[in-house]
Amino acid sequence: MKNISLKVLAFLFVALSLNLNAQNEDNPWAISVGVSAIDFYPVGNHDGDQFFSGDNFEDFFSVKDHWNISPTVSYVSFGRYLKNNLSLTFTGTVNNIEKYGSESVDNLSYYNLSGRFTYSLAELFNTNKLEPFLGIGGGYSWLDEGPFNSNGYVDSSTLNGIGSFNTTFGLSYWVSDFIGFTLQSTYNYIMPKDTNIVQQHFTHSAGLSVRFGGKDTDGDGIYDKNDACPDVAGLETFNGCPDTDGDGVQDSEDSCPEIVGIPDYAGCPDSDGDGVSDNKDRCPDVSGIESMGGCPDSDGDGITDAKDNCPDTVGVRGNRGCPWPDTDGDSVLDKDDKCPDEAGPASNGGCPEIEKILSSYAKTINFDYGKSAIKDEVVEALQGIVALIKEYPNAEFVVEGHTDSIGSESFNQTLSEERAASIVAFLVSNGIDTARLTAVGFGETSPISEDSTKEGMAQNRRVEIKLAN
Repeated sequence: MKNISLKVLAFLFVALSLNLNAQNEDNPWAISVGVSAIDFYPVGNHDGDQFFSGDNFEDFFSVKDHWNISPTVSYVSFGRYLKNNLSLTFTGTVNNIEKYGSESVDNLSYYNLSGRFTYSLAELFNTNKLEPFLGIGGGYSWLDEGPFNSNGYVDSSTLNGIGSFNTTFGLSYWVSDFIGFTLQSTYNYIMPKDTNIVQQHFTHSAGLSVRFGGKDTDGDGIYDKNDACPDVAGLETFNGCPDTDGDGVQDSEDSCPEIVGIPDYAGCPDSDGDGVSDNKDRCPDVSGIESMGGCPDSDGDGITDAKDNCPDTVGVRGNRGCPWPDTDGDSVLDKDDKCPDEAGPASNGGCPEIEKILSSYAKTINFDYGKSAIKDEVVEALQGIVALIKEYPNAEFVVEGHTDSIGSESFNQTLSEERAASIVAFLVSNGIDTARLTAVGFGETSPISEDSTKEGMAQNRRVEIKLAN
Protein backbone atom coordinates (compact mmCIF):
# COMPACT_ATOMS: atom_id res chain seq x y z
CA MET A 1 0.00 0.00 0.00
CA LYS A 2 1.34 3.39 -0.94
CA ASN A 3 -1.07 5.41 1.17
CA ILE A 4 -2.07 4.79 4.76
CA SER A 5 -5.63 3.60 4.85
CA LEU A 6 -8.04 5.57 7.02
CA LYS A 7 -9.79 2.30 7.71
CA VAL A 8 -6.58 0.86 9.15
CA LEU A 9 -6.14 3.95 11.35
CA ALA A 10 -9.71 3.67 12.57
CA PHE A 11 -9.20 -0.01 13.30
CA LEU A 12 -6.06 0.67 15.32
CA PHE A 13 -7.72 3.51 17.21
CA VAL A 14 -10.76 1.48 18.19
CA ALA A 15 -8.96 -1.79 18.82
CA LEU A 16 -6.22 -0.23 20.90
CA SER A 17 -7.97 2.75 22.41
CA LEU A 18 -7.99 3.25 26.11
CA ASN A 19 -4.47 4.17 27.31
CA LEU A 20 -0.80 5.08 27.22
CA ASN A 21 2.48 5.02 29.06
CA ALA A 22 1.73 7.73 31.61
CA GLN A 23 -1.16 6.42 33.65
CA ASN A 24 -0.84 6.48 37.44
CA GLU A 25 -2.56 5.37 40.65
CA ASP A 26 -5.09 8.19 40.48
CA ASN A 27 -5.97 7.69 36.82
CA PRO A 28 -5.04 4.09 35.96
CA TRP A 29 -6.15 4.26 32.33
CA ALA A 30 -4.61 6.45 29.65
CA ILE A 31 -4.50 6.90 25.89
CA SER A 32 -2.11 8.67 23.54
CA VAL A 33 -2.51 9.50 19.84
CA GLY A 34 -0.14 11.33 17.51
CA VAL A 35 2.33 11.17 14.66
CA SER A 36 5.20 8.74 14.21
CA ALA A 37 8.56 8.61 12.43
CA ILE A 38 10.37 5.43 11.37
CA ASP A 39 14.18 5.41 10.97
CA PHE A 40 15.95 2.36 9.51
CA TYR A 41 19.30 3.99 9.03
CA PRO A 42 21.22 4.44 12.29
CA VAL A 43 20.71 0.97 13.64
CA GLY A 44 22.95 -1.08 11.46
CA ASN A 45 23.15 -3.33 8.42
CA HIS A 46 20.80 -5.97 7.09
CA ASP A 47 22.64 -8.97 8.44
CA GLY A 48 20.11 -9.36 11.25
CA ASP A 49 22.39 -11.42 13.49
CA GLN A 50 23.79 -8.69 15.71
CA PHE A 51 22.07 -6.68 18.35
CA PHE A 52 24.06 -3.64 17.35
CA SER A 53 26.21 -3.57 14.24
CA GLY A 54 28.56 -0.94 12.90
CA ASP A 55 27.85 2.61 13.83
CA ASN A 56 24.35 1.79 14.96
CA PHE A 57 23.47 5.25 16.34
CA GLU A 58 25.19 7.20 13.63
CA ASP A 59 23.12 10.12 12.40
CA PHE A 60 20.44 9.47 15.05
CA PHE A 61 19.09 13.00 14.60
CA SER A 62 19.36 13.09 10.80
CA VAL A 63 15.65 13.79 10.47
CA LYS A 64 15.75 15.06 6.92
CA ASP A 65 17.95 12.31 5.54
CA HIS A 66 16.60 9.22 7.25
CA TRP A 67 13.29 9.75 9.08
CA ASN A 68 10.01 8.62 7.55
CA ILE A 69 7.53 11.07 9.13
CA SER A 70 3.79 10.57 8.84
CA PRO A 71 1.84 13.81 8.30
CA THR A 72 -1.32 12.38 9.89
CA VAL A 73 -2.27 10.48 13.04
CA SER A 74 -0.24 7.32 12.78
CA TYR A 75 0.04 5.78 16.21
CA VAL A 76 -2.20 4.92 19.14
CA SER A 77 -0.93 3.81 22.53
CA PHE A 78 -2.91 2.55 25.48
CA GLY A 79 -2.21 0.85 28.79
CA ARG A 80 -3.12 0.14 32.38
CA TYR A 81 -1.30 1.15 35.53
CA LEU A 82 -0.29 -1.91 37.58
CA LYS A 83 1.54 -0.78 40.72
CA ASN A 84 4.81 0.67 41.97
CA ASN A 85 5.10 3.07 38.98
CA LEU A 86 4.80 0.15 36.53
CA SER A 87 2.30 0.07 33.66
CA LEU A 88 1.47 -2.31 30.85
CA THR A 89 1.30 -0.48 27.50
CA PHE A 90 0.23 -1.49 23.97
CA THR A 91 0.98 0.53 20.85
CA GLY A 92 -0.14 0.38 17.23
CA THR A 93 1.78 2.25 14.51
CA VAL A 94 1.32 2.68 10.72
CA ASN A 95 3.55 4.62 8.33
CA ASN A 96 4.84 4.97 4.77
CA ILE A 97 8.53 4.17 4.22
CA GLU A 98 10.35 6.24 1.59
CA LYS A 99 13.80 6.08 3.22
CA TYR A 100 15.10 2.60 3.96
CA GLY A 101 18.46 3.21 5.56
CA SER A 102 20.42 5.24 3.05
CA GLU A 103 18.24 4.08 0.14
CA SER A 104 15.12 5.63 -1.27
CA VAL A 105 12.13 3.33 -1.81
CA ASP A 106 8.67 3.73 -3.21
CA ASN A 107 6.26 4.17 -0.28
CA LEU A 108 6.52 0.84 1.49
CA SER A 109 3.67 0.31 3.95
CA TYR A 110 4.84 -0.21 7.55
CA TYR A 111 2.81 -1.65 10.46
CA ASN A 112 3.76 -2.42 14.04
CA LEU A 113 1.94 -3.82 17.05
CA SER A 114 3.87 -3.97 20.32
CA GLY A 115 3.48 -4.32 24.02
CA ARG A 116 5.80 -3.33 26.83
CA PHE A 117 6.15 -2.74 30.54
CA THR A 118 6.70 0.95 31.22
CA TYR A 119 8.32 2.35 34.36
CA SER A 120 7.67 5.96 35.35
CA LEU A 121 10.59 7.97 36.74
CA ALA A 122 8.47 10.94 37.86
CA GLU A 123 8.70 9.93 41.51
CA LEU A 124 12.49 9.83 41.35
CA PHE A 125 12.58 13.35 39.98
CA ASN A 126 9.91 14.55 42.43
CA THR A 127 7.84 16.29 39.79
CA ASN A 128 4.18 16.31 38.80
CA LYS A 129 4.64 18.01 35.43
CA LEU A 130 7.57 16.25 33.81
CA GLU A 131 7.44 12.46 33.69
CA PRO A 132 10.42 10.60 32.20
CA PHE A 133 9.81 6.90 31.58
CA LEU A 134 11.53 3.74 30.33
CA GLY A 135 10.01 0.68 28.68
CA ILE A 136 10.92 -2.84 27.64
CA GLY A 137 8.89 -5.34 25.66
CA GLY A 138 8.34 -6.94 22.29
CA GLY A 139 6.24 -6.69 19.16
CA TYR A 140 5.72 -7.54 15.53
CA SER A 141 6.54 -5.43 12.47
CA TRP A 142 5.36 -5.71 8.85
CA LEU A 143 6.83 -4.20 5.70
CA ASP A 144 5.56 -4.74 2.13
CA GLU A 145 5.87 -3.75 -1.52
CA GLY A 146 9.63 -3.40 -1.59
CA PRO A 147 11.88 -3.33 -4.68
CA PHE A 148 14.16 -5.94 -3.17
CA ASN A 149 15.25 -9.35 -4.41
CA SER A 150 15.82 -12.71 -2.79
CA ASN A 151 19.28 -11.73 -1.64
CA GLY A 152 17.81 -9.83 1.28
CA TYR A 153 14.58 -8.19 0.24
CA VAL A 154 11.11 -9.26 -0.79
CA ASP A 155 9.05 -9.43 -3.89
CA SER A 156 6.85 -6.40 -4.41
CA SER A 157 3.54 -8.06 -3.68
CA THR A 158 4.41 -9.74 -0.35
CA LEU A 159 3.64 -8.47 3.15
CA ASN A 160 6.50 -9.57 5.41
CA GLY A 161 6.40 -9.60 9.20
CA ILE A 162 8.87 -10.46 11.94
CA GLY A 163 9.03 -10.35 15.73
CA SER A 164 11.16 -7.84 17.59
CA PHE A 165 12.48 -6.98 21.00
CA ASN A 166 12.19 -3.30 21.90
CA THR A 167 13.27 -0.73 24.44
CA THR A 168 11.69 2.69 24.91
CA PHE A 169 12.63 5.96 26.52
CA GLY A 170 10.42 9.03 26.58
CA LEU A 171 9.10 12.10 28.36
CA SER A 172 5.59 13.34 29.09
CA TYR A 173 4.69 16.88 30.08
CA TRP A 174 1.37 17.09 31.96
CA VAL A 175 -0.56 20.30 31.54
CA SER A 176 -3.10 19.02 34.09
CA ASP A 177 -3.87 15.81 35.93
CA PHE A 178 -5.50 14.50 32.76
CA ILE A 179 -3.92 16.10 29.67
CA GLY A 180 -0.29 15.97 28.56
CA PHE A 181 2.11 15.76 25.64
CA THR A 182 4.39 12.77 25.09
CA LEU A 183 7.64 12.31 23.14
CA GLN A 184 9.22 8.86 22.92
CA SER A 185 11.68 6.74 20.95
CA THR A 186 11.58 2.96 20.68
CA TYR A 187 14.49 0.83 19.48
CA ASN A 188 13.23 -2.29 17.70
CA TYR A 189 15.71 -5.15 17.53
CA ILE A 190 14.56 -7.63 14.88
CA MET A 191 14.86 -11.31 15.69
CA PRO A 192 17.34 -13.20 13.39
CA LYS A 193 15.70 -14.89 10.41
CA ASP A 194 16.83 -16.38 7.12
CA THR A 195 15.21 -13.59 5.21
CA ASN A 196 15.28 -10.42 7.28
CA ILE A 197 13.06 -7.98 5.47
CA VAL A 198 12.44 -5.68 8.40
CA GLN A 199 15.71 -4.58 9.93
CA GLN A 200 16.56 -2.99 13.28
CA HIS A 201 14.99 0.44 13.44
CA PHE A 202 13.77 3.28 15.61
CA THR A 203 10.15 4.36 16.01
CA HIS A 204 9.79 7.95 17.19
CA SER A 205 6.44 9.46 18.18
CA ALA A 206 4.91 12.68 19.47
CA GLY A 207 1.33 12.91 20.63
CA LEU A 208 -1.42 14.05 22.93
CA SER A 209 -1.90 11.96 26.06
CA VAL A 210 -5.00 11.63 28.19
CA ARG A 211 -5.21 9.68 31.42
CA PHE A 212 -8.44 8.89 33.24
CA GLY A 213 -10.34 6.26 35.21
CA GLY A 214 -9.84 7.65 38.70
CA LYS A 215 -12.94 7.35 40.89
CA ASP A 216 -14.21 10.58 42.42
CA THR A 217 -17.70 9.80 43.72
CA ASP A 218 -18.45 13.26 45.10
CA GLY A 219 -16.85 15.15 42.20
CA ASP A 220 -14.65 17.34 44.37
CA GLY A 221 -11.48 16.67 42.38
CA ILE A 222 -10.05 14.37 45.05
CA TYR A 223 -9.98 10.70 44.19
CA ASP A 224 -11.88 8.38 46.51
CA LYS A 225 -8.77 6.54 47.61
CA ASN A 226 -7.39 9.82 48.99
CA ASP A 227 -10.75 11.28 50.02
CA ALA A 228 -11.54 11.12 53.74
CA CYS A 229 -15.16 12.01 52.85
CA PRO A 230 -15.68 10.27 49.48
CA ASP A 231 -19.45 10.74 49.39
CA VAL A 232 -19.50 14.46 50.21
CA ALA A 233 -17.78 17.14 48.10
CA GLY A 234 -15.00 18.78 50.07
CA LEU A 235 -11.68 20.56 49.94
CA GLU A 236 -8.19 19.32 49.27
CA THR A 237 -7.05 21.11 52.44
CA PHE A 238 -9.21 18.74 54.47
CA ASN A 239 -8.51 15.59 52.43
CA GLY A 240 -11.80 15.90 50.60
CA CYS A 241 -13.99 16.72 53.60
CA PRO A 242 -16.29 19.77 53.46
CA ASP A 243 -16.14 23.08 55.29
CA THR A 244 -19.68 24.28 54.65
CA ASP A 245 -19.31 27.70 56.26
CA GLY A 246 -15.78 28.30 54.93
CA ASP A 247 -14.31 29.21 58.32
CA GLY A 248 -11.28 26.95 58.04
CA VAL A 249 -12.70 24.22 60.29
CA GLN A 250 -13.94 21.09 58.53
CA ASP A 251 -17.53 20.12 59.25
CA SER A 252 -16.64 16.96 61.19
CA GLU A 253 -14.74 19.10 63.72
CA ASP A 254 -17.01 22.16 63.50
CA SER A 255 -19.55 22.54 66.32
CA CYS A 256 -21.30 25.20 64.20
CA PRO A 257 -20.83 23.84 60.63
CA GLU A 258 -23.25 26.28 58.98
CA ILE A 259 -22.13 29.45 60.78
CA VAL A 260 -18.79 31.13 60.16
CA GLY A 261 -16.80 30.84 63.34
CA ILE A 262 -13.34 30.81 64.87
CA PRO A 263 -10.99 27.79 64.89
CA ASP A 264 -10.18 28.38 68.57
CA TYR A 265 -13.88 27.92 69.38
CA ALA A 266 -14.34 24.70 67.33
CA GLY A 267 -15.72 26.68 64.40
CA CYS A 268 -18.34 28.61 66.36
CA PRO A 269 -18.57 32.42 66.50
CA ASP A 270 -18.27 34.65 69.56
CA SER A 271 -20.69 37.42 68.62
CA ASP A 272 -20.21 39.50 71.78
CA GLY A 273 -16.43 38.99 71.97
CA ASP A 274 -16.46 37.85 75.58
CA GLY A 275 -14.35 34.74 75.02
CA VAL A 276 -17.33 32.37 75.23
CA SER A 277 -18.47 30.86 71.91
CA ASP A 278 -22.10 31.44 70.98
CA ASN A 279 -23.03 27.76 71.27
CA LYS A 280 -21.97 27.85 74.94
CA ASP A 281 -23.00 31.45 75.66
CA ARG A 282 -26.30 31.89 77.49
CA CYS A 283 -26.16 35.58 76.58
CA PRO A 284 -24.56 35.53 73.07
CA ASP A 285 -25.44 39.16 72.28
CA VAL A 286 -24.17 40.71 75.53
CA SER A 287 -20.56 40.54 76.67
CA GLY A 288 -20.26 38.58 79.89
CA ILE A 289 -17.91 36.34 81.82
CA GLU A 290 -17.14 32.66 81.34
CA SER A 291 -17.97 31.68 84.93
CA MET A 292 -21.49 33.05 84.39
CA GLY A 293 -22.00 31.16 81.12
CA GLY A 294 -21.16 34.25 79.07
CA CYS A 295 -23.72 36.47 80.80
CA PRO A 296 -22.86 39.74 82.54
CA ASP A 297 -22.78 40.26 86.32
CA SER A 298 -22.37 44.01 86.68
CA ASP A 299 -22.17 44.07 90.48
CA GLY A 300 -20.06 40.92 90.75
CA ASP A 301 -22.33 39.27 93.30
CA GLY A 302 -22.46 35.96 91.44
CA ILE A 303 -25.96 36.51 90.06
CA THR A 304 -26.39 37.29 86.36
CA ASP A 305 -27.92 40.67 85.56
CA ALA A 306 -30.93 38.99 83.93
CA LYS A 307 -31.83 37.33 87.26
CA ASP A 308 -30.60 40.13 89.51
CA ASN A 309 -33.29 42.50 90.77
CA CYS A 310 -30.51 44.84 91.82
CA PRO A 311 -27.90 44.40 89.04
CA ASP A 312 -25.84 47.42 90.09
CA THR A 313 -25.80 46.64 93.82
CA VAL A 314 -24.07 43.69 95.43
CA GLY A 315 -26.72 41.43 96.82
CA VAL A 316 -27.47 37.85 97.78
CA ARG A 317 -29.03 34.96 95.88
CA GLY A 318 -31.69 34.48 98.59
CA ASN A 319 -33.03 37.97 97.90
CA ARG A 320 -32.80 37.77 94.06
CA GLY A 321 -29.53 39.63 93.89
CA CYS A 322 -30.54 42.49 96.18
CA PRO A 323 -29.03 43.16 99.60
CA TRP A 324 -31.19 42.33 102.58
CA PRO A 325 -32.89 45.50 103.94
CA ASP A 326 -32.32 46.92 107.41
CA THR A 327 -35.41 49.09 107.80
CA ASP A 328 -34.61 50.36 111.28
CA GLY A 329 -30.90 50.80 110.55
CA ASP A 330 -29.78 48.87 113.58
CA SER A 331 -27.34 46.71 111.55
CA VAL A 332 -29.59 43.72 112.08
CA LEU A 333 -31.01 42.70 108.68
CA ASP A 334 -34.79 42.60 108.51
CA LYS A 335 -34.73 38.85 107.86
CA ASP A 336 -33.01 38.38 111.22
CA ASP A 337 -34.57 41.35 113.03
CA LYS A 338 -37.39 40.45 115.40
CA CYS A 339 -38.22 44.14 115.52
CA PRO A 340 -37.52 45.33 111.94
CA ASP A 341 -39.18 48.69 112.49
CA GLU A 342 -37.51 49.41 115.85
CA ALA A 343 -33.77 49.75 116.26
CA GLY A 344 -32.18 47.36 118.66
CA PRO A 345 -28.93 45.53 119.29
CA ALA A 346 -28.15 42.26 117.57
CA SER A 347 -27.82 40.69 120.99
CA ASN A 348 -31.50 41.43 121.49
CA GLY A 349 -32.61 40.13 118.10
CA GLY A 350 -32.67 43.63 116.62
CA CYS A 351 -35.27 44.74 119.12
CA PRO A 352 -34.87 47.61 121.57
CA GLU A 353 -33.94 46.70 125.12
CA ILE A 354 -37.46 45.39 125.68
CA GLU A 355 -36.19 42.80 128.11
CA LYS A 356 -34.87 45.53 130.36
CA ILE A 357 -38.32 47.07 130.35
CA LEU A 358 -39.93 43.71 130.96
CA SER A 359 -37.51 42.88 133.72
CA SER A 360 -38.49 46.05 135.49
CA TYR A 361 -41.97 44.58 135.78
CA ALA A 362 -40.69 41.34 137.30
CA LYS A 363 -40.73 42.60 140.86
CA THR A 364 -44.23 44.08 140.47
CA ILE A 365 -46.11 40.97 139.31
CA ASN A 366 -46.32 39.14 142.64
CA PHE A 367 -48.77 36.66 144.15
CA ASP A 368 -50.16 35.85 147.58
CA TYR A 369 -48.81 32.78 149.35
CA GLY A 370 -50.11 29.61 147.74
CA LYS A 371 -52.21 31.56 145.21
CA SER A 372 -52.18 31.97 141.38
CA ALA A 373 -54.89 34.61 141.14
CA ILE A 374 -53.84 38.02 139.84
CA LYS A 375 -53.92 40.70 142.52
CA ASP A 376 -55.66 43.99 141.78
CA GLU A 377 -52.52 46.02 142.41
CA VAL A 378 -50.60 44.32 139.54
CA VAL A 379 -53.29 44.89 136.87
CA GLU A 380 -51.87 48.31 135.97
CA ALA A 381 -48.40 46.83 135.40
CA LEU A 382 -49.89 44.06 133.28
CA GLN A 383 -51.72 46.63 131.14
CA GLY A 384 -48.36 48.32 130.51
CA ILE A 385 -46.91 44.97 129.46
CA VAL A 386 -49.83 44.43 127.06
CA ALA A 387 -49.13 47.80 125.42
CA LEU A 388 -45.41 46.99 125.13
CA ILE A 389 -46.02 43.60 123.53
CA LYS A 390 -48.37 45.14 120.98
CA GLU A 391 -45.59 47.50 119.88
CA TYR A 392 -43.62 44.46 118.68
CA PRO A 393 -46.09 42.37 116.71
CA ASN A 394 -43.41 40.04 115.35
CA ALA A 395 -41.85 39.23 118.69
CA GLU A 396 -42.66 36.18 120.80
CA PHE A 397 -42.52 35.99 124.58
CA VAL A 398 -42.02 33.50 127.40
CA VAL A 399 -44.06 33.88 130.63
CA GLU A 400 -42.12 32.33 133.55
CA GLY A 401 -43.85 31.40 136.83
CA HIS A 402 -41.91 31.18 140.17
CA THR A 403 -42.63 30.36 143.88
CA ASP A 404 -40.98 30.63 147.28
CA SER A 405 -39.55 27.55 148.99
CA ILE A 406 -42.40 26.93 151.36
CA GLY A 407 -44.13 23.65 150.55
CA SER A 408 -43.03 20.63 148.57
CA GLU A 409 -41.16 20.90 145.29
CA SER A 410 -43.97 19.25 143.34
CA PHE A 411 -46.53 21.59 144.87
CA ASN A 412 -44.39 24.62 144.05
CA GLN A 413 -43.77 23.39 140.47
CA THR A 414 -47.51 23.08 139.81
CA LEU A 415 -48.17 26.44 141.48
CA SER A 416 -45.53 28.17 139.30
CA GLU A 417 -47.11 26.75 136.15
CA GLU A 418 -50.57 27.93 137.29
CA ARG A 419 -49.24 31.45 137.94
CA ALA A 420 -47.64 31.61 134.43
CA ALA A 421 -50.89 30.36 132.91
CA SER A 422 -52.97 32.99 134.69
CA ILE A 423 -50.77 35.80 133.30
CA VAL A 424 -50.97 34.30 129.78
CA ALA A 425 -54.76 34.22 130.10
CA PHE A 426 -54.77 37.89 131.08
CA LEU A 427 -52.58 38.89 128.15
CA VAL A 428 -54.71 36.88 125.68
CA SER A 429 -57.89 38.43 127.09
CA ASN A 430 -56.32 41.81 126.36
CA GLY A 431 -55.62 41.14 122.66
CA ILE A 432 -52.29 39.30 122.56
CA ASP A 433 -52.16 36.32 120.18
CA THR A 434 -51.75 33.13 122.20
CA ALA A 435 -49.31 31.83 119.51
CA ARG A 436 -46.86 34.52 120.61
CA LEU A 437 -46.87 33.40 124.25
CA THR A 438 -45.34 30.40 126.01
CA ALA A 439 -46.00 29.61 129.70
CA VAL A 440 -43.25 27.89 131.72
CA GLY A 441 -43.10 27.06 135.43
CA PHE A 442 -39.80 26.97 137.35
CA GLY A 443 -41.17 26.18 140.83
CA GLU A 444 -38.80 27.26 143.61
CA THR A 445 -35.61 26.78 141.54
CA SER A 446 -34.95 30.41 140.48
CA PRO A 447 -35.33 32.71 143.50
CA ILE A 448 -34.30 36.37 143.17
CA SER A 449 -34.17 36.95 146.90
CA GLU A 450 -33.49 35.09 150.17
CA ASP A 451 -36.35 32.90 151.40
CA SER A 452 -35.31 33.47 154.99
CA THR A 453 -37.41 36.60 155.34
CA LYS A 454 -41.02 37.42 154.62
CA GLU A 455 -39.92 40.17 152.21
CA GLY A 456 -37.64 37.84 150.29
CA MET A 457 -40.31 35.13 149.99
CA ALA A 458 -42.84 37.73 148.78
CA GLN A 459 -40.43 38.78 145.97
CA ASN A 460 -39.90 35.15 144.91
CA ARG A 461 -43.67 34.63 144.46
CA ARG A 462 -43.61 36.24 140.99
CA VAL A 463 -44.05 36.01 137.19
CA GLU A 464 -41.44 37.32 134.71
CA ILE A 465 -42.08 38.02 130.97
CA LYS A 466 -39.09 37.69 128.63
CA LEU A 467 -38.43 37.95 124.88
CA ALA A 468 -38.23 34.47 123.33
CA ASN A 469 -34.92 33.55 121.75
